[in-house]
Amino acid sequence: MFKHESIETNSGMLIVLTLVAISIGGLVEIVPLHYINETVEDVKDPVTGLDAVRPYTPLEQRGRDIYTREGCYLCHSQMIRPFRDEDLRYGHYSLAAESKYDHPFQWGSKRTGPDLARVGGKYSNEWQVQHLIAPRSVVPESIMPNYPWLKETDLDLSDLEDRMVALKRVGVPYSQTKVEYEANVKKFGEEVAKKLDINQAEVNLLAQAQAGNYDANPTNVSEMDALVAYLQVLGTMVDFKKFDEDYFIQFR
Repeated sequence: MFKHESIETNSGMLIVLTLVAISIGGLVEIVPLHYINETVEDVKDPVTGLDAVRPYTPLEQRGRDIYTREGCYLCHSQMIRPFRDEDLRYGHYSLAAESKYDHPFQWGSKRTGPDLARVGGKYSNEWQVQHLIAPRSVVPESIMPNYPWLKETDLDLSDLEDRMVALKRVGVPYSQTKVEYEANVKKFGEEVAKKLDINQAEVNLLAQAQAGNYDANPTNVSEMDALVAYLQVLGTMVDFKKFDEDYFIQFR
């Protein structure tokens, strides 16, 4: 009868068998990846043929930075799982494509508050602002902290372009050259491509903030403007009504 202690007392055999076990486990995980064509969904608008999922605009991206800075991801997830109860509460399950430009991703690990993957457009700008300033004024049972300073703090634009350049280096298709801009026009359309131009970042940010007037104060651009702009875009890029119900199953 084989005794396990014969391995444990033989360091050479233990090392060899450990390496064999690790190798087998690694092969099981790695080899299948070479036979899968794509795990990120190909989400293009059926009418225009353009990519439906785009990088965040400068204002939305700054809002995302504030979302991360304030630790919102510690209480809110952005990952709807493919379960019926989550579908009924939050909407269509999250796609990998929807977070492919997120660095780092904001999937989260717990839900003290609700999932925010599809919160965009669910509430008005006014509701979002009031909820951030005094959560219990609109949701009495909320345990979320107050964030009144967001509306009072001007948005820092001093390193706006540097932030976009950093994201560009890790694969987010912001443009700096004419060639990159034209590539974005083909990929996302001219309207979106203009908003992804790093050279026009501040102009585009100010224009979106003024047009959206997210915090109802048109005289300045606050951190509240940026955060609400970010929240209002979450989950709105993919129009699931344009796709067959089983289209995304092929990527799972």
